[in-house]
Amino acid sequence: MTKIPDDIKKLSFEKAMEELSEIVENLESGNIDLEKSIEYYTRGSQLKAHCQQKLDDAVLKLEEIKVLPDGKISKKSK
Repeated sequence: MTKIPDDIKKLSFEKAMEELSEIVENLESGNIDLEKSIEYYTRGSQLKAHCQQKLDDAVLKLEEIKVLPDGKISKKSK
């Protein structure tokens, strides 16, 4: 499992995806040296893990929602 640094844990899903997108663009450009590529790859892996965790959490919350026959929404009982 990828260790997620505290500065990444504080990012919203959208901000993390934005940074991840910038990293991918930089890596794809091929205009960076090996050390910077490794740094970007490591940070990108951490951002990806953070985003995946946010998505997993959202799915769990959605799975707890129940739509009643009258259209109202409630939490499923356990």
